[in-house]
Amino acid sequence: MTATRTWLRGATTARSFRAMASPVTFTVVEPNGGAPTALDRAEAAVREIERTCSRFDPTSALTWANAAPHLWHDVPASLALAVREAAEAHLVTAGRFDPRVLGVLLGWGYDRSLPFAEGVERDAGPRAAAPVTLGSWCPEVVERNGRWRLRLGAHPIDLGGIGKGLAVRAAAAELAGSGAGWMVDLGGDGAVAGVGPDGGGWRIGVEDPTGGELPLLVLEATDTGYATSSTRLRSWRASGQRVHHLVDPRTGEPGGDGLRAVTVVSPDPAWSEVWTKELFLAGPAAVARTAVDLQLAATWVEPDGAVRLSPRLEPLVLWSRSHG
Repeated sequence: MTATRTWLRGATTARSFRAMASPVTFTVVEPNGGAPTALDRAEAAVREIERTCSRFDPTSALTWANAAPHLWHDVPASLALAVREAAEAHLVTAGRFDPRVLGVLLGWGYDRSLPFAEGVERDAGPRAAAPVTLGSWCPEVVERNGRWRLRLGAHPIDLGGIGKGLAVRAAAAELAGSGAGWMVDLGGDGAVAGVGPDGGGWRIGVEDPTGGELPLLVLEATDTGYATSSTRLRSWRASGQRVHHLVDPRTGEPGGDGLRAVTVVSPDPAWSEVWTKELFLAGPAAVARTAVDLQLAATWVEPDGAVRLSPRLEPLVLWSRSHG
């Protein structure tokens, strides 16, 4: 377990640590007497999802379920509910969100998080052939007398992105009411509520996917979640060809047709993650139309570096690098 640091700055309390291969920060504005306990509960919620839902931890409940996905397993509630949420996302997106792309990722050498999280470009070995059509996914999740059982189906799964979103959701729920405002940020995915440190809304920087120090945009929002899907950190080479972790389950190939990043601001941080995948896989030709159809507040970076906004995001933009 990594070290946790808690500090005070004026009328703000903050806590930071690492989990799920990402930096985590909680911020509470004008904390009340319950804030210390709320911060402890929020950290425990993140670590619980990391403990049970990470495919990179050989001792996690997900790892054990993945080893024999066709069998029933007794699992913690956190994993059972994460799989149930992922199955709903699979249904709502007509299969474009599909955790079963794990087989493709493993075939490309994505079997550990650290080298790719650091942005190291390396040849990870031969690329796997595109998978057979996976079809619909209907994992079985059963609760009886407080005990949860799970059967994944024919294929193992990767809960990476939606797992982060669920961790943000759980932590934000624990921080609710701990002050005048609170924020959870987990590696760029997050949730904000109440007043920000300056007394207005919270300011959210949208990261430059090329690695620039300045954000592309600064948004002002509150009582919402947000998430980003980007190829900046998790891209590498397999058999000399560039691949990334955002796989299109329809083709078994890297998705997005050259899109560099997608950010979505929506009420639920877990579904913000789902919608970033939906928009990313739409590619540059259809992303704008898809964002409008789904009524999403979104921004994306096109293959030529152009930054585009959906109409619903425009009112949230406080500052844009392109306009100063």
